[in-house]
Amino acid sequence: MSKDMSYSAVLARKPEIMKQSVGIDYSTFESGSIAFDYEKMMRETGYSLEEIQKIQADTGVGNTPILELKNLTALARKCAAPGKGARIFIKDEASNPSGSFKARRAATAVYHAKRLGYKGVISATSGNYGAAVASQAAMAGLKCIIVQECYDSKGLGQPEIIEKARKCEALGAEVIQLSVGPELFYSFLVLLEETGYFNASLYTPFGIAGVETLGYEIAMQFREKYGKDPDAVVATNAGGGNLTGTARGLIKAGAESKVIAASVDLSGLHMASDSQFNRKSFTTGHTGFGMPFTTWPDRSDVPRSAGRPLRYMDRYLTVHQGEVFYITEALASLEGLEKGPAGNTALTAAFSLAQEMDQDQMIVVQETEYTGAGKHIQPQLSFARDNGIEIVIGNPKDEVPGKNIILPSHPSLIKANDANLDNMRRSLIKNALSNFNVTPTEDDIEFLAVETNTNIEFVKNVLASL
Repeated sequence: MSKDMSYSAVLARKPEIMKQSVGIDYSTFESGSIAFDYEKMMRETGYSLEEIQKIQADTGVGNTPILELKNLTALARKCAAPGKGARIFIKDEASNPSGSFKARRAATAVYHAKRLGYKGVISATSGNYGAAVASQAAMAGLKCIIVQECYDSKGLGQPEIIEKARKCEALGAEVIQLSVGPELFYSFLVLLEETGYFNASLYTPFGIAGVETLGYEIAMQFREKYGKDPDAVVATNAGGGNLTGTARGLIKAGAESKVIAASVDLSGLHMASDSQFNRKSFTTGHTGFGMPFTTWPDRSDVPRSAGRPLRYMDRYLTVHQGEVFYITEALASLEGLEKGPAGNTALTAAFSLAQEMDQDQMIVVQETEYTGAGKHIQPQLSFARDNGIEIVIGNPKDEVPGKNIILPSHPSLIKANDANLDNMRRSLIKNALSNFNVTPTEDDIEFLAVETNTNIEFVKNVLASL
């Protein structure tokens, strides 16, 4: 008798499909209520930090350089008050084989898939992770399928997403391109079930543990070269794995650097809306992913996400689209470094943050990404114009996502804004209650205190208000 392949039937089989495709029984970490054993799940990788470093080194991943941006620092100091203007650095992850830090996640996941005897790997992503998985799969001799949310209902795809599809195909992957909406996850589950391939998800313990080497390297390289840890580490935040893995690596190194999230402000645009899909000029690193995943990580493609950023972030800064385009061009013209938009989101936040900090302090932007034909400023702005977005020069604070992109008329107008972390913490607690529909136990309350990086009193006050 053939299986029921209806949408509802396939989604009902999600736990079974995930168990077969990841090799992890997530039920072993559950408490039967809100809490689960996160650290036990992370230990499920079975690899130490040193082992992961070796796995990555074997495919040329990691040990990337840290570069000081002296000219951008000088520009920030011109805009800052006397004595202000921290030194700005970048960790150049574009030097990884696939051109982004996501090679670290992919190296661990693909290694584990081959070790377990899987014949191929599948990943659902429209971003750099697809290229990273394709690259690592090619090295490991495994088949690779990338499922990509690419088009709106008119068949129009964003230049950056199309660029990434080309890169995945060049690296030997089969790319399945879908329109925006629920068909992505359904198709992903069907492919996992039909092929028996490994789910190289961004959100498994293997993926997040792969990023821990990045945070660890930052601390060690700064100590070796400058005799201290960076004062702040800025990470572009979308699904949360980038920040989570980096922060965990810093902790393993014993670093006390502040961990700061950065996202492009796309408030008002719905990421799953067909009509709004092409009215944004950033496909990742924006609030449309960053805010929902921060306030409820388990919306991902595995039962429990290993990316849990609210546990680790000290601040959450948002910047505007026009500001990131400006910094992208400034990085190229002032520093001679051409990088893609994802890491430049954090760089834009760092440029603003540097002006708050003293000149003897150091900020590192923890990743850069490769750039290509679809990732450049002009195709992105041209696509925006074609979709009715007004491109103007002025004050970015007046930018309205989906209506206009405002390129700053002067660098002093680049100002990052603080998101309200306490509001996000309350949202996470509220989401936990609504998703589990239970009366929280003492263990649940302790778990939520860790989850929100607060304390038991804060959680109890929020629960009382709800």
